[in-house]
Amino acid sequence: MQPPVARMGDFGKYRYDLQQKAKDAKKKQKAVTWKEIRVSPKIDDHDIETKIRSAAKFLDEGDKLKVTVRFRGRELAHPERGRTLLLAIGDRLKDHGTIERQPLLEGRSMSMVMNAVRRDAVPATPARPAAGPPPPGTSPTATKPAAPARPAPAAASAPRPGPTPQPATARPPAARPVPPPRAQRPA
Repeated sequence: MQPPVARMGDFGKYRYDLQQKAKDAKKKQKAVTWKEIRVSPKIDDHDIETKIRSAAKFLDEGDKLKVTVRFRGRELAHPERGRTLLLAIGDRLKDHGTIERQPLLEGRSMSMVMNAVRRDAVPATPARPAAGPPPPGTSPTATKPAAPARPAPAAASAPRPGPTPQPATARPPAARPVPPPRAQRPA
């Protein structure tokens, strides 16, 4: 049995080396930066092109992107316009990033969050060899034996109950209550 190996050294130098390694590791970390693009539901085609170009640049640099539609005045009566606009922007930017959070209405603004596509995470596809003899060591006859077939469970043939019907009075979770007409409001 061998005794444990001990190393004699300067403890101050050891602590200094540890601090330097921690400092270098901290330098190499990249903090996530957020960029935001604000649009209006009535934005014109050329303006949206300009916004999409800058958004693509942000995503290519590796930043997170928040796309916000600001509703002003009576525009809030049609939140579906903002949702379709945000989804169209997300569709146009699908080569540069992925949608992390779907459009969500928060007060007078609707926002969507996108992540950059990781370029280094895409594995390179190996080139296929030209048709010819198989490489040595592989034989076409040495294949795995087939697994025996399992019998189907008896419960699989039983009929399944259908979905339970929802009551007609239930409103969707995103619906808002309608305010009473002006004549019935208290002064």
